[in-house]
Amino acid sequence: MSAANAIECRQLTRSFGSGETAVQALRGVDLEIRAGEVTLLVGPSGCGKTTLISILSGILRKDGGEIRIFGENPEAYTERQRTGWRGRNVGFVFQTLNLVPTLTVEHNVAMPLILQGMRVSEALQRARGVLGQLELADRAGIKPGKLSGGQQQRVAIARALVHEPRVLVCDEPTSALDAENGHKVMEMLVKVGRRPERALIVVTHDSRIYSFADRILRMEDGRIVEDTTPQQAS
Repeated sequence: MSAANAIECRQLTRSFGSGETAVQALRGVDLEIRAGEVTLLVGPSGCGKTTLISILSGILRKDGGEIRIFGENPEAYTERQRTGWRGRNVGFVFQTLNLVPTLTVEHNVAMPLILQGMRVSEALQRARGVLGQLELADRAGIKPGKLSGGQQQRVAIARALVHEPRVLVCDEPTSALDAENGHKVMEMLVKVGRRPERALIVVTHDSRIYSFADRILRMEDGRIVEDTTPQQAS
């Protein structure tokens, strides 16, 4: 693995179902994602984007091919080991956010740390620190339902960042936001993602955020068919 690459995949395959009804979601994906870059993954619905990021984040297992993430092969681990690896190394911002409405903002952000066994007081202190970085310190004690859409998105980002993951994956982070809030969210993602010890992958249909990327990877029919820059894509 190249020292400059955070993620390397060779001939990744993944299918769902069996026999004549099997659906081939990934058809031999070759991929290199460099550390410290912002990578957008684009393409039509059903092209394999969600399957790919689910494998990269350790949620799904591949059928075939090779994968290395910062030199590690999570596919070689047992389910328990892989769950631990994912909890330490991956931050995931879901399209539906998945914030717990009955918990305060700071408790939502602290939850990954609490689930890993950290003392609640320490987890909350770290959560407040991350919320401060994302300009949400004054919202720590309220419930998510009192926040705007853009603020809720930032809470989801804070939760994904609180354990200092090496891989940050965001699924359609701006799809429900207007242009102004979408740009604010991307500015924050770029700020926290463009670091030499981290890989930031953003799945999107939103061409308004292309300018924030270092690279844009386009998928079709289970393969990456194009690797461009924002200037080439415009």
